[in-house]
Amino acid sequence: MALRALDNTMPAAVKERPKKVAKVAAPAPAAVKASSPGSGKRKKKNDENSSPKAMAAAGEQAVEYIPSEELEAADHPKAKAAGLVAELDSKDWIRACEALNDARRLAIHHSALLNPILEKVMLAIVKLMKNPRSAVLKTSIMACTDIFNSFGNLLSSVSDASFDKLLLLKASQDKRFVCEEAEKAMRAMAASMPPLPLLKKLKTYVHHANLRVRAKAAVAISHCTARMDIEAMKEFGMSALLQVAAELLNDRLPEAREAARSVVGSVHGAFAKEAAARADKEEEKEEGAPSVAASWESFCSLSLPPISAQAVAKIAAASPQ
Repeated sequence: MALRALDNTMPAAVKERPKKVAKVAAPAPAAVKASSPGSGKRKKKNDENSSPKAMAAAGEQAVEYIPSEELEAADHPKAKAAGLVAELDSKDWIRACEALNDARRLAIHHSALLNPILEKVMLAIVKLMKNPRSAVLKTSIMACTDIFNSFGNLLSSVSDASFDKLLLLKASQDKRFVCEEAEKAMRAMAASMPPLPLLKKLKTYVHHANLRVRAKAAVAISHCTARMDIEAMKEFGMSALLQVAAELLNDRLPEAREAARSVVGSVHGAFAKEAAARADKEEEKEEGAPSVAASWESFCSLSLPPISAQAVAKIAAASPQ
């Protein structure tokens, strides 16, 4: 077979392929404008491209925390009351915050309009207290405070909403601005609600696993006890009150122990007052009747174990008469 010439190794019809040139993406006009040397304008971010945390922070800054004394009356209170429950249930959390402030205005300035829907409003507020957004949480707690101050004597009928448990949990948080607001709401709750039914609910938190919850419950119990007369204490059980206080005296947190001392002081004050009145009425002072101090020590011994009875009696003896 004849050999092909060396200068004819490639067919003549095949041409050299053009070399590929790397493609360079043209910059977007907005980016060119933002990066041009003479442009003093900053590049504007689209909201959809912003980080969720930045957008949430910007939204929460738009929510205004208005003190109760600065809340003005609603412009159209009847219309606000008619649509309040629906607004509180809004998926838009900013609208929900506005509705919470409307509920506060109605509680302070138009309580007669809020009273017929109070139970539904409290249920909606409890739901909002579970919202993870700090702005919604704080505003809902502020709404609780104003409602306690205006309707505290009526709230025992809607106490199944468990707002007391939620407030205890929120008051035990690490977020200080939420914790402080929850403590304020708890003080309003303890000062305005009927003490006996509230005390029965708070008693269950004395054995809570969270020591902060125990401490906040102890403080609320001390506030309730301070408002109770001897008849209310007897209805709850004076021995039961002393047992609650004795348990809290050994708590790890000083806040709980101080509240327990306050409970002991309130019970002792009511006990001593009744004992003194009974002695005056029966005129047994000169017949060797036991003194108030002896009666108190005897009562503690009957209600508590020996060590606890000694500790409780010592607190009462050291308190100013």
